[in-house]
Amino acid sequence: MADDNIKNEDSALFKRLTRLFSGPIVNRRQQNRRKFKRKAMDNYATRFTSASGKQFQKNQYNPFEQINSDAMNNRVRFERYVDFDQMEFEPIIASSLDIYADEMTYHNELNNMINIECPNQEIKSTLESLYNNVLNVDFNLYGWCRTMCKYGDYFLYVDIDDKIGVKSFIPLPPAEVERLEGEDPTNPNYVQYQWNSAGLTFENWQVAHFRILGNDKYAPYGTSILEPARRIWRQLHLLEDAMMSYRITRSPERRVFYVDVGNISPQDVEQYMQKVVTTMKKNQVVDANTGRVDLRYNPLSIDEDYFIPVRGGESTKIESLPGGTYTGDIDDVKYLRDKLFAALKIPQSYLSRSEGADEDKATLAQKDIRFARTIQRLQRSVIAELEKVGIIHLYTLGYRGEDLTKFGLRLNNPSQIAAMQELEHMKTKFEVADSATEGYFSKAWVYRNIFRLTEEEVIRIQREMFHDSKFTAAIEAAGEAPEAGEGGGGGDFGGDDDFGDEGGGDLDLGDEGGDEPESALLSAPGKRDGYLTPGAKGKVYHPEKVDSRPSGARTRSIKSKWSDETASNTPRNVMPGMSDLKSLSRGIYEGNETTYTDADEKLLLEVNQELTDWQVKSIVKELEKKNNKQLKG
Repeated sequence: MADDNIKNEDSALFKRLTRLFSGPIVNRRQQNRRKFKRKAMDNYATRFTSASGKQFQKNQYNPFEQINSDAMNNRVRFERYVDFDQMEFEPIIASSLDIYADEMTYHNELNNMINIECPNQEIKSTLESLYNNVLNVDFNLYGWCRTMCKYGDYFLYVDIDDKIGVKSFIPLPPAEVERLEGEDPTNPNYVQYQWNSAGLTFENWQVAHFRILGNDKYAPYGTSILEPARRIWRQLHLLEDAMMSYRITRSPERRVFYVDVGNISPQDVEQYMQKVVTTMKKNQVVDANTGRVDLRYNPLSIDEDYFIPVRGGESTKIESLPGGTYTGDIDDVKYLRDKLFAALKIPQSYLSRSEGADEDKATLAQKDIRFARTIQRLQRSVIAELEKVGIIHLYTLGYRGEDLTKFGLRLNNPSQIAAMQELEHMKTKFEVADSATEGYFSKAWVYRNIFRLTEEEVIRIQREMFHDSKFTAAIEAAGEAPEAGEGGGGGDFGGDDDFGDEGGGDLDLGDEGGDEPESALLSAPGKRDGYLTPGAKGKVYHPEKVDSRPSGARTRSIKSKWSDETASNTPRNVMPGMSDLKSLSRGIYEGNETTYTDADEKLLLEVNQELTDWQVKSIVKELEKKNNKQLKG
């Protein structure tokens, strides 16, 4: 049906994915106490008029107000892409892009290109199938990273099936795709992509936009790693062209011809010199077949040679004019080339084997660490979009809630020097922690101030240490158990058995008595026949094989665990406590009505009235007695 197709905008899955990726994907379910949540929500209760906070939206919306600015931005973006294509013809820049892509996708036999960290093995296996089989990152990720580094952006169309999730992908040309933001006046996070040449518009979840953020000048698009080198590349290109032109025009050695013009009139000197130049440049060759004169070019003559007419007794002569002496000085070219290396953020020793090869290892190590940090920043841009594709795949397969965000991706660190420095840093921390606990600080202080761990992390580490100690003790106990059981039949517990040669003869290890079944034990277990415990009074207990007593502790115990009543299919056995829950099915509430009825209240008033009358009569009698005593006296 058309409604079940994910490519149909009216399908339920299409709408759910669009709503899911119309804002940040955040796991808002936290394991905090409710009062802390309520307190966090009430911090700004007096400032906002709604529970979700003040909404970010425009007061007015005009769909045509961004057309002019978008057109200018796309024009500038296209010009930048043209420059990046031209810059790739520079060998240094092309090699730099290759190095960036190689470092970002570093892997070997021991380390996969992409590592998935997820506690759920089912989700982990699903993502491994996605990245390794569908996306084939081992082969495709290199090209994606290189294009992203070159243009700053890379667009990948994700083809999704509503049954199997992500099934394929299609790379899109970066120059033809636009990122549309702010199209929805009620949701500033709504994003769409438009493929101009194809006339298609995609939702945010249909396109993976790999971009290098960091320069807001070109937002919402990324910034190429070649952007800082654009101006330097132009200068270096012009300087190299000027240097080549100078060498071509000034480097050759020229000749100066001094031609004696004799008494030729001044107005005829120019014509005569032109005739001499033509004669020296061309050789007259007569074609035997046609009889025509062919003036062929003489390669020994150079157009830039100088012909100077002379008079006054000077004879005709030829002198050599040396070429330019500035052809070997390229300090200005080296200056711009060093600036190009600085703009590309690649150590010169990675590409050049001349000047950069002479620097010491310490300097190269520091450059390698800085370059590794740049690679890690670019890897985070790639990981963000790969995780987005993973979330889309999981959501399509039916996963919800924490399962969508409870995984992480990691690319390998290409710098071994940076890894060794991190290990050395951790080693120093451990040494300082060991020294600090020797009479100076507590372990809790070391956890907080040296390792910067929270209380929850400290508790988890202590539990893991306790589990490790318990597990190690169990392994040691299992290893010591066979040693304690050795020699069970030896020692002083063997009675008067004699293992000597007297009367015993040789030990019989043959097959005699073969009617008895073979035992898996090396020897029969030891017995203590006739041994009585203190206080037995000479009585030996022989256990009965069958307890025929009609009642007893064992029978009562068995009946307590099984009987006709407990084995029956009654509601009380199927759902224990159901009778108690029935009383709570109507809810627990507090009533404000009085617990006294009208009859009870009337009876209470009558009792109170009788008590009051009796008390009044008693007081009157007491007063009368007192008054009579006073009169008699």
